[in-house]
Amino acid sequence: MPIWKGVIMKSLVLAEKPSVARELARVLGCRQTHKSYLEGDQYIVTWALGHLIELKMPEHYDNKYKTWNLEDLPIIPPKMGLQVIKQTNHQYRAIESLMKRKDIKECIIATDAGREGELVARWILEKANWNKPIKRLWISSQTDRAIKDGFRNLKPGKEFDNLYHSAVCRAEADWLIGLNITRALTTKYKDPLSAGRVQTPTLAMVMEREAQIQKFTPKEYWTIKADIGPFTADWEKNNEKRIFDKEAAEKIVGNLQGAKAVIEKIDRKKKSEPQPLPYDLTELQRDANKRFGFSAKKTLSTLQRLYEQYKIVTYPRTDSRYLTSDMESTMLDRLQGMSSGYKEEIRPLIANKGKVLGKRVFNNEKVTDHHAIIPTEERLVLSDLDNDERKLYDMIARRFLTLFLPAYEYETIQTVFKAEGETFKAIETVIINPGFKQILGKEDAPLEKQSMQKLSQGQSFNIKEPSLQQKWTEPPTRYSEADILGQMEKFGLGTPATRAEIIERLVETEVVERKNGRFHPTKKGQQLIELVNDELTSPELTAKWEKELELISKGKADPKAFSKKIRKQTEQLVSEVKISDKSYRAHNLTGSKCPECDSFLKERNTKDGKILVCSNLECSYRRRKDPKLSNRRCPQCHKKMELHEGKAGVYFQCRRCNIVEKAEEKKKAVNKREERKLVHKYTQKEDFGTSLGDLLKQALNKED
Repeated sequence: MPIWKGVIMKSLVLAEKPSVARELARVLGCRQTHKSYLEGDQYIVTWALGHLIELKMPEHYDNKYKTWNLEDLPIIPPKMGLQVIKQTNHQYRAIESLMKRKDIKECIIATDAGREGELVARWILEKANWNKPIKRLWISSQTDRAIKDGFRNLKPGKEFDNLYHSAVCRAEADWLIGLNITRALTTKYKDPLSAGRVQTPTLAMVMEREAQIQKFTPKEYWTIKADIGPFTADWEKNNEKRIFDKEAAEKIVGNLQGAKAVIEKIDRKKKSEPQPLPYDLTELQRDANKRFGFSAKKTLSTLQRLYEQYKIVTYPRTDSRYLTSDMESTMLDRLQGMSSGYKEEIRPLIANKGKVLGKRVFNNEKVTDHHAIIPTEERLVLSDLDNDERKLYDMIARRFLTLFLPAYEYETIQTVFKAEGETFKAIETVIINPGFKQILGKEDAPLEKQSMQKLSQGQSFNIKEPSLQQKWTEPPTRYSEADILGQMEKFGLGTPATRAEIIERLVETEVVERKNGRFHPTKKGQQLIELVNDELTSPELTAKWEKELELISKGKADPKAFSKKIRKQTEQLVSEVKISDKSYRAHNLTGSKCPECDSFLKERNTKDGKILVCSNLECSYRRRKDPKLSNRRCPQCHKKMELHEGKAGVYFQCRRCNIVEKAEEKKKAVNKREERKLVHKYTQKEDFGTSLGDLLKQALNKED
């Protein structure tokens, strides 16, 4: 144990969240519990609450920026400053105090092992003027074994300097472009219009798809099917099954009546489909959306619980679908850990000593910061998981188990028939070995009668019941969440960790809306994409920036050159907005006037219902359009009661029975934990005024 001048020296471990800190402290033997940290003989474990430090806002550079003016733009500080986030200032001060302790010899960064996690910790260290050694805990799962191995193999902090520089460049680029263009559009067109480095090109993709749908003109066409002996075959010519001429289609059907079809060709092909690779985050989000309708945000939050709380899956925010070669020796332990929930599936795999048959999964060159998402060796207790957690874990588990099974082998038999000069084709699939598909439950049903296997060229059959089907060409469908994630990944928009957040931002700013699992542009979104700079709508530009950020993280690009380029780009984009002669009309203006400034009110949709806000950006008036429904039930009709606020305070009212109850009657039932939940729920970034969360915080602070 290191001792300096008679003092036992300790390591300060900085985690990203309290829940992770508690687990680290337990494994490290830190049993002394304090309000802001846990202490042991060798370690002191403390935590952030996500970001504790942020980039300074414009008004911190100059008071005049408190008022949004187009003439003041662009705002480009020569050096970006940092500030402590007000709401979590107490935790930062606690960490700062620990850093000043004389018995602290080093800081071990134990935040999430990725770009954003690095930024969380480094900004705290920078703000606190930390000048002692830095080490890095870099692990891909939260199991006790992984934590112990990680602390035995701590990495020097310098190895992650480039990752930090990349994170700073990303944060500053988002601040410079997002803040300046948002202020420019908002002040020029006098309506909250949000734009950003990633969200704007993502919106542009939704709009482009909408334009394709609106321009689409349906066309009528016909297809022909015919029963040829025991088979059903499709008419085809030059690989096209559609006929756009009705008379021609009817003529073909007429000629086929009572005709014979002769086998011209039989094409047999044996094929093999390899085991699918495990999931990365984006692919998991896409599949969860297709199968269960999960939003990207829901998948990520559920996955985070499986990782942090239950420790049964590896690090979620990964863009790799491969594993490192040294992980092959851990496969049997992982199978044993999950065997309680998959006894029948895993028994033969354990008997085979956990031998991986899908060897292509082991590829060191294709693993970046983190490997694919797979189960850990932690013992699985399925009964601990809720329905959503179980669904997501099952997807990860079954995809993982495919690695231990053979490839899927099958034979396709395509038979080509000729009749009256026309070509018909029938295809049959014969399973040779179901392989990995048996564990996914997706193997094709075996044919009761594998009839095409016995066919030979030249055989003839009578044609029965040739039929004509009328159809119409269909427009492309609007994007689902899975589609948007796929497009974002294709164009390099955002990272696996940020894509869900970007999609939610588009919904929150009311430029798109979800309808039946598809994204529809709003009138506001349609206007915004016309107003915003053409360059900012381009996925190619943002993808280029993301690639540069990745190169910076690997030490292959200059962060100063990137920052210089972003500053120049910001000036150009703001200038374009200023000189633009385009016009805008708020789509949600009502006929009602603001009681404070007499401007028209606008109607906005929020998670808690419709609200009315003043269209005057300098006025903060806002009120609910409709009363909010509470969870309080009417004692007479048992319907949910409305929540109102009057001179006498908050009260509940049943619209049907007109029964009124004061809210204070329930106050004693709300404990501190519930209060904190309320604060968290209602602390959201809003376009106008003070958030309900801030008001709750003020009230709670007064009570404390």
